[in-house]
Amino acid sequence: MDDVEAVVLVGGKGTRLRPLTLSAPKPMLPTAGVPFLAHLLSRIRAAGVRRVVLGTSYLAETFSEYFGDGKPLDLELEYVVEDEPLGTGGGIRNVYKYLSARDILVFNGDVLCGTDLTAVVDTHRRTEADVTLHLVRVQDPRAFGCVPTDEDGRVTAFLEKTEDPPTDQINAGCYVFRREVIEQIPEGRPVSVERETFPGLLESGARVSGHVDSAYWRDLGTPLDLVKGSADLVRGVAPSAALPGPTGEQLLLEGAEVDSTARVFGGTVVGRGVKIGKGARVDGSMLFDGAVVADNARVVNSVVGNGARIEESAAVYDAVIGDRAVVGAHCELRHGMRIWPDVVLPPHGLRFSPDV
Repeated sequence: MDDVEAVVLVGGKGTRLRPLTLSAPKPMLPTAGVPFLAHLLSRIRAAGVRRVVLGTSYLAETFSEYFGDGKPLDLELEYVVEDEPLGTGGGIRNVYKYLSARDILVFNGDVLCGTDLTAVVDTHRRTEADVTLHLVRVQDPRAFGCVPTDEDGRVTAFLEKTEDPPTDQINAGCYVFRREVIEQIPEGRPVSVERETFPGLLESGARVSGHVDSAYWRDLGTPLDLVKGSADLVRGVAPSAALPGPTGEQLLLEGAEVDSTARVFGGTVVGRGVKIGKGARVDGSMLFDGAVVADNARVVNSVVGNGARIEESAAVYDAVIGDRAVVGAHCELRHGMRIWPDVVLPPHGLRFSPDV
């Protein structure tokens, strides 16, 4: 795989994850103790790829500030900035002149996946494909675009979301391109690989192969998926060589303080300097650096931002709490509620149930 290069598309604004992405791009959000992108880069490196080009746009400087030239990861990193959003296809075409290998692995920068990358490249080369897509089987494909293949593994169509999908195979956001195919993508304008590039290749008679498996896969586009993905990394369900500690029910980072009577489990990440008080319960959640969960508070399947506070006996379920926000004592947040940075909810100020 040292003759393969990788492209990671990390230019999106991550609007579905606001307010978390107001201060950081989605791939840089702390996920199981490190930026999510670190997990993807570790998998790329473990597969034997040495050179990675990052297609950036939104808050582009944060990537180079954190990862630098890639040497600590034993990678060579190149950063290419989009002046305006170009979509998936346009983003790939935008980095073309920085590529030299014949085969190029391309990744969406917000997908957590456990597939064998060398096997995807092997399928690409064995079938002499122009492009190969990693396709993953899911239980309910109705929410995704379906990609059927024939008995030879050749992609036959790209279908939009439908109530009666003909296959359980979906586009998993990982591709192998022959470099000359990338050159054929129109330059300087937005292009979607799903809606324009791939259908156009099929129409032209190009060989588009599918590598199908049932590996771990999750799109981290929503807060619930981000929380679940992080928990799966902490518990070892999703593979990563970048986890900054052993797998288990919790991941405690430097300076975290957890009272002996508190319960922290479900793959929870407890960030640097976090304090969890007496009788508190934190289940399957992400507590960013400096957060506080006070005595007898409950945090379940939620994200608590940097320096945010969940005060005494407050309950936070399936919610996102922005940086430095305060959820007052006895407040109760549920059902995907989002609190923006620096907002302060007074004690008893917001509840879903009548209990006081």
